[in-house]
Amino acid sequence: MADALRVLAFDAVQTANSGHPGMPMGMAEIAVALWAGPLKYNPVDPGWPDRDRFVLSNGHGSMLIYALLHLTGYDLSIDDLRQFRQLHSRTPGHPEVGMTPGIETTTGPLGQGLANAVGMALAERRLAGEFNRPDHTIVDHLTWVFIGDGCLMEGVSHEACSLAGTLGLSRLVALYDDNQISIDGNTEHWFAENTVQRFEAYGWHVIADIDGHDVWAVRQATEQAALWAREGRDGVFAPTLIACKTVIGKGSPNRAGTAKAHGEALGAEEIELTRQALNWPHAPFEIPASVKADWDARERGQAGQAEWVKRFKHYQKTEPVLAAEFDRRMQGRLSGLIDDAMDAAIDHAVNQPAKIASRKASQLALNQFGPRLPELIGGSADLTGSNLTLFEGAGALRRADGGQLNDGRHINFGVREFGMAAIANGMALHGGLIPYIGTFLTFSDYSRNAIRMAALMKLRVIHVFTHDSIGLGEDGPTHQAVEHAASLRLVPGLDVWRPGDETETAVAWQNAIERDDGPSALLLSRQGLAAQTRSPAQIEAVHHGAYILRDAAEAEAVIMATGSEVQLAMQAREVLAEEGVSVRIVSMPCTSLFDRQDVTYKNRVLPHNLPRIAIEAGVTDFWWKYGVSAVIGVDRFGESAPAGQIFDLFGLTARNLADTVIAVLQGAND
Repeated sequence: MADALRVLAFDAVQTANSGHPGMPMGMAEIAVALWAGPLKYNPVDPGWPDRDRFVLSNGHGSMLIYALLHLTGYDLSIDDLRQFRQLHSRTPGHPEVGMTPGIETTTGPLGQGLANAVGMALAERRLAGEFNRPDHTIVDHLTWVFIGDGCLMEGVSHEACSLAGTLGLSRLVALYDDNQISIDGNTEHWFAENTVQRFEAYGWHVIADIDGHDVWAVRQATEQAALWAREGRDGVFAPTLIACKTVIGKGSPNRAGTAKAHGEALGAEEIELTRQALNWPHAPFEIPASVKADWDARERGQAGQAEWVKRFKHYQKTEPVLAAEFDRRMQGRLSGLIDDAMDAAIDHAVNQPAKIASRKASQLALNQFGPRLPELIGGSADLTGSNLTLFEGAGALRRADGGQLNDGRHINFGVREFGMAAIANGMALHGGLIPYIGTFLTFSDYSRNAIRMAALMKLRVIHVFTHDSIGLGEDGPTHQAVEHAASLRLVPGLDVWRPGDETETAVAWQNAIERDDGPSALLLSRQGLAAQTRSPAQIEAVHHGAYILRDAAEAEAVIMATGSEVQLAMQAREVLAEEGVSVRIVSMPCTSLFDRQDVTYKNRVLPHNLPRIAIEAGVTDFWWKYGVSAVIGVDRFGESAPAGQIFDLFGLTARNLADTVIAVLQGAND
């Protein structure tokens, strides 16, 4: 069975003349032990709720999982394997969720799959506590993750695994491919730490020194880990690491154990020698019927799912409300209570207008959405009191007895921005939860690649980024975001919101929660922002990403603003009116959403016959795509001083904005 994985891997890589054969060849026996052993899955229905989650964190070895999916009976044909790494194939270079049945997450950037797995295991325990009852266990699965040396070298692995140990996520099992080889050669020269002791220090259970080429030894280890996951080890519930000693490229006479096996095709001559060494006389991509039969897991998978379906039907009879809620949550459908939450949030903003920071406005919105939407769960990277991500009644998520978590819905992630973002991706991938996470906007750089992965995977993850500009003041340029709003807007599929007051912040939250095809980022101020009055039609228009906040019958120019600069635009309007100049004010809280509107709407908001002036407390390059005549912004790093002084220094004032408008109009008339 293991050799079938090896040959499919090196045949596909050779055909593509691209890929990584070494890891699939080295982890073949480990894969046999798990996929023909304790892993719970059904190839006929890859998405059934209580399946085990399997993550290939070392995603460069993607042919391992493609071979597994094909052989076990998923809808992945041998022709799909022949098309490995080809345009529009179902077997891309790295596993991509949504493209290939059975793929739980997109991996390739090393370490993130491991962090995703932590998020999946966290979601499983959180949902188990919410839906399981003494006589009904409907959430009861494990998360298994294959990891390599590269995953453990990446810092995100430390962040995620440390938190997993602290929370006692016993349903998480990692199988470590310890082959001591990476692209540059033998890792003894750059990765010499004691991994076993490292994970023991995290509070994990560790099964060490397993021969990764002994199927029986690995099978025993996985079964032991599965037992500990449910029953604990001497009363201690914790994740488990199974450390397996392997040889990269095993089976290849001249490449095994070398970096040459890692990331390039073996070559026709070496493949022929490997076939001989494996005693595999079959043609490329040819698998004997007896081997196919040994691998076929469809009957076993359907039986396992049928047993769960039987239990769930009984659950539906005795706990109909919970069963319906479980179905809704796992399908990602929102309840009608989101409308009640939005009505309450807007009612507060309209009837109790106040000059407050948009981070505070965010918490006020959360106080409405959180209690009404039980799937909403969030946290902060040790900045809860600054990000204001804790809503009323949320409670802190903590480890509980018996491998459980309590019912808290606010996660203290610690100072782990990258790990937090990648864990949130895993929670979203698992289903049943909508994660939101908070930190300062400047620290979005720490989590940048996980944000990108969320966009690539089209995940409903909400990023709360506070302290969004030079407006945070005295902490200075290390903490003042300048380029971050513009750079985040470059990420395809990421909606970036920079609301200007409480009303726009509530709309941003609603859109982020309702959006099911990608992540959202809410950029929020530390300083107070003036409340703006709006008609019901204008409030509805916020959902278009940009709208006319104030108009004039004979407008001569358009001022475009976001966030804290909306109030400056409104002040400049008054200054200009006193000087006989009429302007339209356009608030643009979400430029990507505005960009998706039809041409008619966009031309109505930004008519071609009026010059446009943009103002935002950030780099200016982004705004030129809107055909502006001038931009007021910040094209260098900030200063350490009170916010008002810094705004004056950079010309972010109503007077300077008014003067800029006048200069543009004079230039147009010259």
